[in-house]
Amino acid sequence: MRGSAIAASAMMATALLGGAAAAQADNSTAWSNGASKEQVESESSVSSYWTENRMEDAKPGSTLMPDGREVGIGNDPVAGIPTTIKGQQAERDANPGAKTEPVQQHAAAENPVSHIGKVFFTLGGADYVCSANSVVSDNENTVATAGHCLKDGAGAWASKFAFVPAYQNGEAPYGVWAATALYATSQWERSGNISYDTGFAVVSNPNGSASLSDTVGASGVAFNQPRGLEYKAFGYPAGPPYNGAYLYSCSGTAIQDSFGQSQSQGIPCDMTGGSSGGPWFIGSSSTGVQNSVNSFGYSTVPNTMFGPYWGASIQDAYSRASNS
Repeated sequence: MRGSAIAASAMMATALLGGAAAAQADNSTAWSNGASKEQVESESSVSSYWTENRMEDAKPGSTLMPDGREVGIGNDPVAGIPTTIKGQQAERDANPGAKTEPVQQHAAAENPVSHIGKVFFTLGGADYVCSANSVVSDNENTVATAGHCLKDGAGAWASKFAFVPAYQNGEAPYGVWAATALYATSQWERSGNISYDTGFAVVSNPNGSASLSDTVGASGVAFNQPRGLEYKAFGYPAGPPYNGAYLYSCSGTAIQDSFGQSQSQGIPCDMTGGSSGGPWFIGSSSTGVQNSVNSFGYSTVPNTMFGPYWGASIQDAYSRASNS
C-alpha cells in the first residue's frame, strides 16, 4: 500500500486543483432493505449520559480507523442522473453565539452554524465524537455523518448516539438529540468499504415538540454530481493542534484519490480526528447543498481530506433514513 489511511485527519497546505468530470455515480446495487439499526436506549437515558465532561473526554471517531488500514476499493462509477433536494430554513432565528477561539489554525475558524454539530456515541465501551449535519428529509429529523461514526464497519453498531447542533466549547444551545435509528450503506455495513463511508441517523426532539429541521434548519442534499467541484467542508477537529471545542472549515477544488484505492475525492484541509462526518457543501458556504462528508486522509498525502462520492448507494441509505 502506497499510503496509510487516517480517518478525517488530512492537513491543508496549497490548493490542489482537479478538473470537473462528467456526472458519475457508483454502479453498485441500491440495497432497498440495507443496513440499519433501531436504537433501544430511551431518549432520556441517552441525553443524561452525555454530560459536559463525557463530551469533552470523548475520543475522536477517527481512532476507529487506525493507521495502516487498507482502503476499500469500490465499484467503478458509471454515468448517472444528478439528483438534488433543496434544504429547509429553521423556523426561528437564533444566534447560538459568536466564535471565541483565540488561535486560528490553517483551517478557518467559524461561528457556530445551527444545523452543523457534533455527534457523540459509544462503541466497545468507549466514548467517541464526530461531526454531523442536519439534512432535509421526509421525517424532518435526519442527520448525515460518516459511516465509521455510527458503525464499526462489519463490526458493531454504535450505541448512545446523540447529535448536538451548534455545539461550542461545551455549550449545547439546541439540546441533545438522541438517535432512534441508524442507517448505513450495505457496502460499509458488510466490509467497511471506505468509498461508502457515509451514514444517517434519525433523531428525536429532546423537548418532544418541533422537528430538527424546524428547529435548526436542514441542508439540501445532492447525489450523482460531477466530480472535481468546489467544496466548503466543516467539522469539529479534536486532534492536535485543535481541541474539538470549535467549528472550523476548509475550502477547495476536489481531486481524485491519489492512489486510486477508493472512489473518494480530496480537498485541501488540515482538520484532524473529530471532524469525521462533517458536511461538504457544494460551493463556498454552509448554505449550499451537502454532497459528501469528511472521511479519511493518507499519511503520505498531507493536508488533504477525502470524502466519499455520493452516488446511488449512499442515496439509497439517505432515502431509507428520510422515509423512516
